[in-house]
Amino acid sequence: MSIVRGVRAQLRRRLLISYRVDPDVAASLLPEGFRPQLVDGSALAGVCVLGLEAIRPRWFAPRWGLRSENAAHRIAVEWDGPEGTEQGVFIFERHSSAWHPVLFGGRLFPGVHHRARFTTREGSGRYALTMDAGAHSIAADVEVGGEWTSGFFDSVDEASEFYRAGRIGWSYRHDGREVEPVALASDEWAVEGARLHSLRSSFFDALPEGAAVFDSVVVMRDLPVVLSAPQPSRAMMSTSTGRHPMVVRKTVSREIASPTS
Repeated sequence: MSIVRGVRAQLRRRLLISYRVDPDVAASLLPEGFRPQLVDGSALAGVCVLGLEAIRPRWFAPRWGLRSENAAHRIAVEWDGPEGTEQGVFIFERHSSAWHPVLFGGRLFPGVHHRARFTTREGSGRYALTMDAGAHSIAADVEVGGEWTSGFFDSVDEASEFYRAGRIGWSYRHDGREVEPVALASDEWAVEGARLHSLRSSFFDALPEGAAVFDSVVVMRDLPVVLSAPQPSRAMMSTSTGRHPMVVRKTVSREIASPTS
């Protein structure tokens, strides 16, 4: 049970890096109750890397608080809600540079985090970032602007609306079986197109060859955000697969890479 149900922060920078993923591989990574959201026959998954500052309880108005660098591997999903099909993302794993989300995430407020080391070089609209959590790592070099290219979205505006609609992110609780939701919203939502100079993700690189292909990247900058804990249905909370998605991913990689008999 979360004690703090709303957190306010200033989003300094958010990179949304997207891959086109084979739908069968994507489905194998998800717990029961979720299915990949498909666009032209492919699933959409990726990495969200965000820098937050002035992190404080929602009721605390002054812009003072903690700060952190964070990363999440996620996939766009659908599920059956009380009023029909709903959309959002399923988060395989979150990492943070700060102690407070690692200690309190999934306890005082939703969202289990694991500790990681981050490096960032930012300036003139260019962002070079790395994350190292031992078995899992990310390295990305992104620059705002340039010609927009994407196999999913015809325009940056279309991508913006897609990401905004997927504001609810589901992830496992500490027990590794039940799931819980977190919603990210902003009254000043704004997205910019960007181009990729380089990218490495241990999560997506470990999938079978050709199963995950880079699609596009967008950037959000200097926005107030609110992270809240929407009330989930009991059916979704009890969703389970018996295997953590990181374990499932490795199993899928081995099975598909093995020769058929």
